[in-house]
Amino acid sequence: MPISPKMRIPAIRLGSIKDTMNQDLMIGENSKRYQRYKTVVDFLACRPRFDAQEVLEACDEKKAFVTKVVRELESTGWVVRDLEPAGYFSWNPGRTGFSTDRWLKKEVFSTQIKTAPVEQRPRERLLAHGAESLTTAELLAILIRTGRPGESAMMAGDKLAREFTHRLESLPDAGREELKMISPAVHSAAWCQIMAGIELGRRVASFRDDTITKRISSTQEAVDFCQRHFARMATDARQEEFHIVSLDTKNQVIDTHQITIGTLDASLVHPREVFRAAIRDAASSIILVHNHPSGDPEPSREDISVTRRLEQCGETLGIRILDHIIVASRGTCSIREHGI
Repeated sequence: MPISPKMRIPAIRLGSIKDTMNQDLMIGENSKRYQRYKTVVDFLACRPRFDAQEVLEACDEKKAFVTKVVRELESTGWVVRDLEPAGYFSWNPGRTGFSTDRWLKKEVFSTQIKTAPVEQRPRERLLAHGAESLTTAELLAILIRTGRPGESAMMAGDKLAREFTHRLESLPDAGREELKMISPAVHSAAWCQIMAGIELGRRVASFRDDTITKRISSTQEAVDFCQRHFARMATDARQEEFHIVSLDTKNQVIDTHQITIGTLDASLVHPREVFRAAIRDAASSIILVHNHPSGDPEPSREDISVTRRLEQCGETLGIRILDHIIVASRGTCSIREHGI
């Protein structure tokens, strides 16, 4: 039977159905997990002291899960370890009024991002409104990804954001243990994800900045370019690194190349390696760049020696050395500007 214009089939919003199905699935998974916790904790609540073995026998649960539950009760101060015999726990005599349901809702389930309304979850907010709309805490929560019992990724992100509110630029220098002391949810994998996110963002920003400089026609432009492009090397590198910037006949940047890592000396920086990259780029000239991990950008005698040696080789090959830039945490130095 043909459908008349007056007969309208209601539009089905597949996205809404999918969200509802995912939400129902998460609720179902949480209900099962909640029941597993409740079975174990209710059993423990009936005993003044216990060990893991009797819980395993009574609750038919995996040892890892029982151990996890007991540790969470211990970390929240409800149970304490007995000195003798080893492996036994007792309920903390200094705390009363324990409720299984209240403890589970407060300490285990209330802090999970996936139990929050969809519109409040960082990933969903990013998809709906873009990364620029998220707070620093939300961005960190996405990088941390998963929390731990009693502390969600969002709580961890909020703690880190508060700690680095006025010194966000120092976050890349924070070690694993430092961040873990701020939030136990920042495990090794979370730390790696945070550092990878920071470095990727820095590289993207560096690339965008580099596109501004199409041509290097003065010492100051060479210094500005190297300050931007080699900012990581200036502040983070623990060893000396030697790079070159290749340029065409109009002094436009073609590419950059890392040549060596290690103490800068004439034997390490071999002209063959330096000019091989320049010849491959069909470069007309190059800029030499290296860092000083000490933070002092002043050129050393070895820096000057290397520069003069490469200049001589460049003259033979017809590839000019425009400058040798030294980047460091306390500034940037042009050897050409020093009159060398």
